[in-house]
Amino acid sequence: MDLSRFKKAPRNISLDDLIIFENENYVVINKPAFVPSLDERTPDKSVSILKIAREKYGDIQLCHRLDKETSGALVLAKNPAAYRNLAMQFEHREVQKEYHAVVNGVHDFDSISVFLPIAPLKDGTAVRIDKLKGKMAETIFFTVKSYSKHSLVRCIPITGRMHQIRVHLQCLKAPIVCDPTYGGDMIFLSQIKRKFNLKSETEELPLIKRVALHAHIIRFRDLDESVIEVTAPYAHDFEVLVNQLEKSK
Repeated sequence: MDLSRFKKAPRNISLDDLIIFENENYVVINKPAFVPSLDERTPDKSVSILKIAREKYGDIQLCHRLDKETSGALVLAKNPAAYRNLAMQFEHREVQKEYHAVVNGVHDFDSISVFLPIAPLKDGTAVRIDKLKGKMAETIFFTVKSYSKHSLVRCIPITGRMHQIRVHLQCLKAPIVCDPTYGGDMIFLSQIKRKFNLKSETEELPLIKRVALHAHIIRFRDLDESVIEVTAPYAHDFEVLVNQLEKSK
């Protein structure tokens, strides 16, 4: 199924509506899905988080990135000192991040660590496990809740490689829902709801039309060493998906 027609950035995005934390050094937003972190080299020149943020704050900087389809907590630095402070924490793996994902299959992960090296494919659009040429990557997984055919999983990345969580879950035979790049199947209401009736000659659409991954929590130190911890509420589509799974237990 081609879902490209649904994968468009929301219109008229207001940064003020996305902010979930702000002080004199940092802004943390709840990034919507389908909005790139940085400007893309595409003909349509779609809006980016950095572009929107600079319209409000001037020379603000992104401290890290999220995949275009991933929603959740994204940190921007208001000044060079704040940017350097967080860059050093990322370099020393001191920033703590927690993602939530809905995956295919019923799994019971209890601090399962995947420690496998990752290398990008030649076209740069995806990655693979490569024990010879890959860079080491580690992710720890916990099952939050299991359903009849799916699981909600908490993902703790120790390193920060491209598509790390997605490919590591594939290695556990638990690919993320709606992630065909790494073997994840679509999820339909008819799969989980009893007595589901679809109108004749109607195409059933997936419950979520993107990779079901959300950056839920981020924790780091401010310039004065105080700890900043921010929780990004689930994006609407992710929340709807989890609620439907809860109803269908």
